[in-house]
Amino acid sequence: PIPNVTFKTLGYISMAQAMTFTSDLKLGHYMKVPPKAMFWAQLLGTFIAGLVNLLTANWLLKSQEHICTDKNKEFGCPSANTFFSASVIWGVIAPNLMFGPSSIYNAINYFFLIGFVLPIPFYYLKKAFPNTWMDFIHIPVLLAATGMMPPAQAYHYTNWLAVGFAFQFFARRYHPEWHLRFTYVLSAAFDSGVAFMVLLSFFIFTMRGASMVEWWGNPAAEICRLDTYPLMQPKKGMVDPWAPDPEAEDAPKYVFPIPYTPFRTD
Repeated sequence: PIPNVTFKTLGYISMAQAMTFTSDLKLGHYMKVPPKAMFWAQLLGTFIAGLVNLLTANWLLKSQEHICTDKNKEFGCPSANTFFSASVIWGVIAPNLMFGPSSIYNAINYFFLIGFVLPIPFYYLKKAFPNTWMDFIHIPVLLAATGMMPPAQAYHYTNWLAVGFAFQFFARRYHPEWHLRFTYVLSAAFDSGVAFMVLLSFFIFTMRGASMVEWWGNPAAEICRLDTYPLMQPKKGMVDPWAPDPEAEDAPKYVFPIPYTPFRTD
């Protein structure tokens, strides 16, 4: 999957980063920040962040045992695992085995049709009921918001929904002056505060070998996590649970370059 990862990094990630930069420039334009100063801040921040991220990643890979595995709770690397899993799906297993007619994920293909058709009734509902709450429903935004899952999980969306409702609905409607003055400043404080606390907790707890806090909701090994519990278990060596048993006499010949991934040799 290395060529797929390389192509995705140079192609998609570059485009996504450019879109993020454009979005930030647009926000700076709304806030009356000079475009030249905004661009140089982005350029300098990208250079520093890229250098620090590369050095930190190399240091962690050499200093942390079992990093990005279930054995290391502090460094689970959900984004990296998602990126790698996508490269395996599209570059090793092949889409036909994952989403083809005989696969258990075939139903996902119908969501392309649902996403195409779903905005149409809401468009006509807005025409039939103008100046109502229907004006605030935007199907592409609602569907695109789920694109961060994985690595984002359900509790991330719950927190985002609660904070968004508190500031963009309650504060904006009932305290407009406070919302206009403090909302975006507080949003920046949340982002920088989380980054600072992650760094602080790493040096205070993780580097000293302190374990994660245990309460009734963890550790995950002692509970049934619905987000990872498989509804169906594929047979050993097979992506498709309805595929023939590889140990049977009449089974097709397969080789297994990675666990649970079949490839025909004939």
